[in-house]
Formats: sequence, C-alpha cells, structure tokens
Amino acid sequence: MAAPRKLKILFVTSEVVPFVKTGGLADVSSALPRKLQEMGHHVRIVMPKYGAIDERRFKIHEVVRLKDLTTTIGKNEVTFSIRSSFLVGAKERVQLYLVDNNHYFGIRRSLYSDPITGKDFPDNDERFILLAKSVFELVKKLGWIPDIIHCNDWQGGLIPIYLKTIYKDDPMFSNVKTVFTIHNLAYKGEFPKSSFAKTGLPDELNSSKEILNDGKFSFMRSGLIYADVLTTVSETYANEISRYKEFSNGLHDVLKKRKDSLFGITNGIDIKLWNPETDKQIPKKYSIKNLENKLVNKKALAEKFGLQLVEDKPIIGLISRLYDSKGIDLVQKAFKDLLGLDVYFVLLGTGDKKYHQFFEKALMKYPGKFSCYLGFDDGLAHLVEAGADMLLIPSKYEPCGLNQMYSLVYGTVPIVRATGGLADTVFKFNEKDGSGNGFVFKKYDAADMLKEVKRAVKIYNSDKKVWTKIIKAGMRSNFSWQSSAKKYVDIYKKVLS
Repeated sequence: MAAPRKLKILFVTSEVVPFVKTGGLADVSSALPRKLQEMGHHVRIVMPKYGAIDERRFKIHEVVRLKDLTTTIGKNEVTFSIRSSFLVGAKERVQLYLVDNNHYFGIRRSLYSDPITGKDFPDNDERFILLAKSVFELVKKLGWIPDIIHCNDWQGGLIPIYLKTIYKDDPMFSNVKTVFTIHNLAYKGEFPKSSFAKTGLPDELNSSKEILNDGKFSFMRSGLIYADVLTTVSETYANEISRYKEFSNGLHDVLKKRKDSLFGITNGIDIKLWNPETDKQIPKKYSIKNLENKLVNKKALAEKFGLQLVEDKPIIGLISRLYDSKGIDLVQKAFKDLLGLDVYFVLLGTGDKKYHQFFEKALMKYPGKFSCYLGFDDGLAHLVEAGADMLLIPSKYEPCGLNQMYSLVYGTVPIVRATGGLADTVFKFNEKDGSGNGFVFKKYDAADMLKEVKRAVKIYNSDKKVWTKIIKAGMRSNFSWQSSAKKYVDIYKKVLS
C-alpha cells in the first residue's frame, strides 16, 4: 500500500508567536504549522519582518537568492528582501520567511496601527499588497512549489485573487490551491476604491459584483470570493456567519453563496505552554489527581491582586480585550449586582478608554472585592487561569476563543455566552444528570448573564462534590492540535482532488 502523500504547505500570516502577537492568530500560526510538520508534511511560513521582531534572538539571516527583489505597488517600484529564520519547538524546525522592507515594516514597532493615536496605518493597503506579491516572488526564486497556500485573515486576502488572475497561465502555479481562514470577520481590510489601482489586478474586478464591499476595496472579500476553500475557527461560527446577517459584518452575500465551501475547525491550544501539570509560570503545578494544589495558585492570585482571601469564597476571573464585542458592556451593566454576590472579582485586560475609566473607578468603590490590571501580562494570564475558580466570557460573538479552553484544562470553570467557539467547547452543567463542564447563557443580556453567574456561585457554595465533578469534566478535555490539524489535512486533500 502506498504511503499517504506528504503535502507542501505555504502558510501566509501577519503574526506568529513568539516573533510577534496581537491576538489568537499568532498562536494558531505557530501551533498549526508545527503540528502539520510533526505529521510529516512540509510546511513553510511567510510573514512580515516588523521592527518589533528581535533579529538576534530569532537568528534572522539573509538569503542571497532572496535579496533586493523588486515589485510594483501602484506606480512605484518597491525593493524588498526575504530573510530566513526557523520556528523552533516542534520535533522538526519549521522554515520561516520574513518579508523585509524598512519603509513598510522595519521602522514600525507595532503591527497594524499607530500605538500613539490608535489609528490604523494609512498605507496598510500597500503593506499587505507587498506581503501578497512577495509570496509569488518567493516561490519563483526558490522553485519550491507548494500544493497549498494557506492564507489567514484579511492580510492574506489578495493571494487567492492574484493566483486566479495574474498567475492563472503561469505553469509554475497551475496546480497550486488556496485555503483562506477567517479568524475574525470584524476586521475586513477595507480601503478606498482608489486603493485597487495599487494592486495591478485587472480593472474589471473593481466592482461591487466582485471585490468592492459597500463601495470600498476589501481584502477580506477578495479572499472569500477567490480562495478554493474557506475555513473558520469553529463550527458554530461557520454556521453563524453563513446563516445570520448580524454575524457576517456586511459580507453576508458572499458567505451565504460560499457556505458549501466553508468549514469550521475549532482551534487547538498549545499544550506545551498551557498545561497546569507543566506550567512554569504558575506558583504550584497541579493535575486532576491533586486538585488541592490549585489552592496554592488561588492564594498567590489573591495576593498578587491585593485581596485578603477567604479560602472558600470564589474568585471570578475575566481575561479579555475590553470592547463591546467581548461583552464588557454586559459586565458594566451587571457590575453592581456581580459585586453584591459573595465573591472576589479580578480582571486582566486592555481596550476602550471608557472601560479603563469604569474599572479604575470600581477599584475605589469595591476595595477588597474587586481588583484589576489594565494591560496585558502573559504570566498574569497564566496565574488567573490557574488561580481563579471561574472565568467569565460573555462575548457578543467569539470566532473560537482560547481562554475558555485554557480554563477547562486548568480546572477553572467557564461561564460563557453560547456563541461561536464558546458554544462548541463549553457545555451547560445539568443539575439533573450531572453532565456538562461549565455554565452557559444564551441571550446577549446582562440579566441572563447574572442569572448564570448566580447559579454557578450557588453550586460552588452548596455542593463541593458536584463542583469538583464539573472541574474534572473540564480537565478531561482534549484540545491538542492533533485532531484540528488532521481536519486541515483532510481539507487540503479534498481541495487538491
């Protein structure tokens, strides 16, 4: 019997852990390629070389063949190089290429927006046109022809359209297929209609029948229309965005049309980093067999946040970007009632100024009950996951979400709204038959959220045996990348056949 075919996959992304990260895309762009490589496939990654990337730490070096390449963006000739590094931590290293142009990437410390004004860089269109074009130059110069180019989010949205138009008669690319993954539809990569001229694409595509979205040139729409297959990061989110207008962020027409080519694959988590049995960032390691050690982390969490801990009083944690889409408006509405419960509440996050102000005032109002860190700190995120009793995730929508998965494996019971990946991973505890691994509310409503928090607190206080059963149900979850990676391989093979 013939050995299963090993695929060549070029993975194009705008961020990768540990090089740079703003969100979950970076985690996926590291973990999925590593797992595919472990499975015997040949994976290479392409990303921009931002100024924030530490060249010495990651041993980034020049490749003679990939130096001083040129392309055009609008009427301008642009010179760039593609440099090389490796993603380590897999059984085999994964080759990583970084698109290097000082003007577009090198002089900027942040990825997409000005850290001072918070506004997107005005030339983001040109920056990610360069990323797309560099992919084709890389393949031509190396002669390494992938079976699949796997593009991620709007930043990779132009690659499928270049392949189907400008490169359609190039024999080098005739058998190459594209997979386009939507990590978050909230960001569409939209620019003025005039930006289209910078791409070099055929003029007839610059219309609302094609890639204009509400009069704007949309990178996301381009990927959705022209990729061979679409994926997104959970089954429920795939269903939500193809069926319901309110989830599709103005792209309902194309998503509805392509629903048969859209597959939801729930992200895994990196169990090398997120595992209470091996986590070096928490004060005391623990497992399902020695849950009493979790209490050491609870004490350390209370101390870190300046709370005088009463051991049998629950700590509810919240780790989130502080935006309406994450349900922080519900938390604000219910805050007085939440803090009226016999609980501690700790928050780690950063986002809208209005929420920073609200939580800063809450610190004064509820000393000894509420504490927060308005920023992001990875070590603190690990401590909250290990030390809290519950984690609140009230998102309006959530393509996948990782925190609920971390919570489950850390024995921190999630309280979530039933949307996207939250609905696919957290199952409502049923008092009659004892099934379920968390607490779930359906309506996007502060009263509904509060009702489910109260139910969780009541069970925590009244029946430790039942509570331990819920904890253990979560800790038995398997969120490794193995099964998700297999599903991606099935999709790659499907599109190639």
